[in-house]
Amino acid sequence: MEMLLYIALFAPLVGSLTAGLFGAQKKMMFTGIFASGMLFTAFIASLLLLIQVLDGNTVHVEMMTWIAAGDLYVPFGFVVNEVTVTMMMVVTTVSTVVHVYAIGYMDHDKSFNRFFAYLSAFVFSMMILVMSDNLLGLFIGWEGVGVCSWLLIGFWYHKESATWAANEAFIMNRIADLAMLVGIFTLYWNLGTISYDEIFSLVPTADHDMLVVAASFLFVGAMGKSAQFPLHTWLADAMEGPTPVSALIHAATMVTAGVYLVVRMSPLYDMVPEVGIVIASLGAFVAMFAASMALVNRDMKRIIAYSTLSQLGYMFVAAGLGAYWVALFHLMAHAFFKALLFLGAGNVMHAMSDELDPFKMGGLRKAMPGTFWMMTLASIALAGFFPLAGFFSKDLILEVAFVGHHPILYTVLLLTAGLTAFYSFRLIFLIFTGEERYKLFGFHPHEAYKYMLVAMSPLLVLAIIAGVAFKGTFYDMIVAMLPAGEYHVHNQIVYWVMTIGTQLFVGAAVLYAWIRYQGAKVDKKVEEGFFYQLLFNQYYIPKIYDEVFSKPYMELSKMCWKLDNTVVDASVDGIAGLFYGTAKKTHTMQDGNLSSMLKWMVAGFVAMLAFAALVVSGDTIYVLLQTYVAPVLETVVGMIKSIGH
Repeated sequence: MEMLLYIALFAPLVGSLTAGLFGAQKKMMFTGIFASGMLFTAFIASLLLLIQVLDGNTVHVEMMTWIAAGDLYVPFGFVVNEVTVTMMMVVTTVSTVVHVYAIGYMDHDKSFNRFFAYLSAFVFSMMILVMSDNLLGLFIGWEGVGVCSWLLIGFWYHKESATWAANEAFIMNRIADLAMLVGIFTLYWNLGTISYDEIFSLVPTADHDMLVVAASFLFVGAMGKSAQFPLHTWLADAMEGPTPVSALIHAATMVTAGVYLVVRMSPLYDMVPEVGIVIASLGAFVAMFAASMALVNRDMKRIIAYSTLSQLGYMFVAAGLGAYWVALFHLMAHAFFKALLFLGAGNVMHAMSDELDPFKMGGLRKAMPGTFWMMTLASIALAGFFPLAGFFSKDLILEVAFVGHHPILYTVLLLTAGLTAFYSFRLIFLIFTGEERYKLFGFHPHEAYKYMLVAMSPLLVLAIIAGVAFKGTFYDMIVAMLPAGEYHVHNQIVYWVMTIGTQLFVGAAVLYAWIRYQGAKVDKKVEEGFFYQLLFNQYYIPKIYDEVFSKPYMELSKMCWKLDNTVVDASVDGIAGLFYGTAKKTHTMQDGNLSSMLKWMVAGFVAMLAFAALVVSGDTIYVLLQTYVAPVLETVVGMIKSIGH
């Protein structure tokens, strides 16, 4: 079993390094195939480890000592238990599909080899994050994911918008990661360990206020990775990267890391329910906040990105209310249909020459029937219709809020479910139904490569069956580690009223989207109106950040640059100029001219005599002062003291 752990962990690294060896060379199909094969190998190893965990086994290994300083001991330790193996399966399943899909998607890109080097490194970093047995190891994977996301979001670095988006994601996550480090240091300073098992054994007797501080700072770190308000703006801008990157970031890797952190640290958060309420409240706000922006957006990928942000809010509501296994269940189900949506969007982009405005599409169902059905079924799952995966996981979060007597959270999440159904099918209807508006813009759409559709098919199957097939098995496995809360409404009448009512509500939202957008025309202008503009401009938050933070920082940077030029550089240049000028003036003393050398010799001799005379005269003056002046001064001081007395 130990060997399986190493295979699951390091197979993506092997794929990354192999592709990296040919990074600067022309496209080699071998790199994409090999990297995909390594991901499939990691998937098989993770699947075998899952079987072992289902049998009640836990795999825990220490490769070697990493840090040993005083009382601090940190090994390269990894563990496979019920929570980590769930994440491993999600990561390797989605990543394998994305890698195979990317072979076709990046087929014509000149940096094909470099892309797979980055993509596999991204997966390797995520595997370190989820498999580590201590917080410091998790943080290494955490930072690795951040670096790889920067490389992948800015993969097309010749585009200014891509480099800007990559820098935004990187910097905003560094802000959150500083808070996370404070949380880790707080736990170590007070508990003397960063090992999960040791921390969990000590938190029941630890100081409550300290736990609140540590849990709060750790959650701020999770807010950055999972793009929770107010650290959310990078997520939509990250769509500048290639679409397979978007699928991987939003479905299986980076943004799910924050939810995983809260679930992994569940014994800590169980001790601070007040922090949990804050997490749940923020999650509910973000769910509706993101969904509202998706209602009017005109960028296909950004709409799906806001959908991810909204669903992350659902996950944090469940985790904040202590239903950790429900949060993890929705994370798993969401990964399948969200990756499917993004890859379907990638097919549409290829067919439409990278066009992203759905108002310039329409009627693509005829040209892209496979993509149409996949994206439609993924949207049905996202909307939470029975019996697809989203129904079982998302509706369960609604039950968590209802059973836990949180009516405000329940109401917000229910309204968000309706918004989710509306914007999801607004996108489907604008792209695939109605008149063929794309003809006005000269597009000639075509279906994606068949093997790309085949690669997407496992996600389609999982998006359909994951809820009903995995719910019982997943629950039986996960409650061995996480609290085994049952969150069903026991009154059957109330339960069926809630369930049917929710289905009718989201169905009505889909019907309204059909009525409004099925026959949409080409719309080249943005609608007027305060609320539309408010949502279209993302509540003006990016504008506020630009005015409050970016521009003042830019002005401060310009001021420091001028100061550096006028003071720092001038001082350094002045000192250098002084030495250079002195050397230029005095270099003649060694030019080999006898007359000049005699002059310098005489000048030096005179200078030495003057210095000696100064020293001698100084000693003479000192002796005279000591002999004649000092006694007089002592007499005067004595007289003054006697008069005073």
